[in-house]
Amino acid sequence: MHGKRRTAASGVTESAAQAALRRGSACELAPGEEKVVRMRLGAALPLSARLERIATATDSEIEILAYEIEAYLRLRERRAATVRAVELRRTAAPVSSSRTKEKIVRALRKKQ
Repeated sequence: MHGKRRTAASGVTESAAQAALRRGSACELAPGEEKVVRMRLGAALPLSARLERIATATDSEIEILAYEIEAYLRLRERRAATVRAVELRRTAAPVSSSRTKEKIVRALRKKQ
């Protein structure tokens, strides 16, 4: 056993590949291959690449991006309003009264 060397099998997990692609571009891959790997793994582009994409965007792409930003801001406002409404409902006193409570109140009023 001392003379034999063991080699460990190593593999790359999806999360490790996504993290590596988020840090920057893969130097070993062609641009087309990198795009396919990013699409397959769902890895986002690095932040520096987003600026390059916007700089070379056409008018229609810029308009679509503006619509996406506007929709995101509206969604964020709607979520905030929903959260506020839920918090108000939690802090408000319960309005409903039980049937038993109503009977007790009527009985006490009759005694007076």
